Amino acid sequence: MQTAPDTAFEPRKLRLGRGTEMDLGPRSRIMAILNVTPDSFSDGGRYEATETAVAGARAMQREGADIIDIGGESTRPGAEPVSAIEEQRRILPVIEALSNDPGLLISVDTWRAETARLALEAGCHMINDVWGLQREPEIARIAAREGAAVAIMHTGRDREVLADPLEDQFAWFGDSLEIARRAGLGEDRILIDPGFGFAKDADINLELMARFAELHRFGLPLLAGTSRKRFIGTLTGREAHERDAGTMATSVALRLLGAAVFRVHNVAFNKDGLAVADAMVQSSRKGEPDDG
Repeated sequence: MQTAPDTAFEPRKLRLGRGTEMDLGPRSRIMAILNVTPDSFSDGGRYEATETAVAGARAMQREGADIIDIGGESTRPGAEPVSAIEEQRRILPVIEALSNDPGLLISVDTWRAETARLALEAGCHMINDVWGLQREPEIARIAAREGAAVAIMHTGRDREVLADPLEDQFAWFGDSLEIARRAGLGEDRILIDPGFGFAKDADINLELMARFAELHRFGLPLLAGTSRKRFIGTLTGREAHERDAGTMATSVALRLLGAAVFRVHNVAFNKDGLAVADAMVQSSRKGEPDDG
């Protein structure tokens, strides 16, 4: 298996909306998943009511989440699409209710430019786009104008993919990053996410994990979103709600390969595992020569 370049663990800042920022590098960061939906694959319906969603977000923050990712449309395979109006009806009251909570950072999980715009106006700091800016490129211009960060995800859905999974990643992100560049979105506002589980079978997901360090060629911080995915169930034989141990194992492995941010359902479980991984990273770097 590959190793991460030293630069993956060096201090850097991710600039977010509303004049905020997140320190990356020496310590991993957790993006907690808050699905305000009735049909998400592992927690559908749990946070459907606004009051429950707000309480859930605050609980995730107490458990150690660095940012809360709020979504109003399930992206599981076969999920029924929802209208933009319905997506906004679900998420905007939650974002507005949380917008003034001290220290709480909010991401919106959407591919729709108008939903992203309204979410940023409501108090959001970041856009998590599962279509990597390529379905509605206007989302990049909105992020640049509002000074928000963007997580750009790879997907294999509804298109022809290259035979080599990493070559497909490089081609996809090349197009996405060109959209970001043309929109004036600075690299200090971008995360990239290889999109585990999005039109990828267990073998491809495992290959992406094993070759994860190749994604550092972009010089951008990497987001890992493996939480409770089907390939973990394939490997462990567990149902979706039982996959937190398997998820933590992937989080630790990907942290050692240089992932910076981890999108997870179970914050406390992954925070403990990543604390061990962070300690391993820092211990291994203590003996490195001083570049100065």
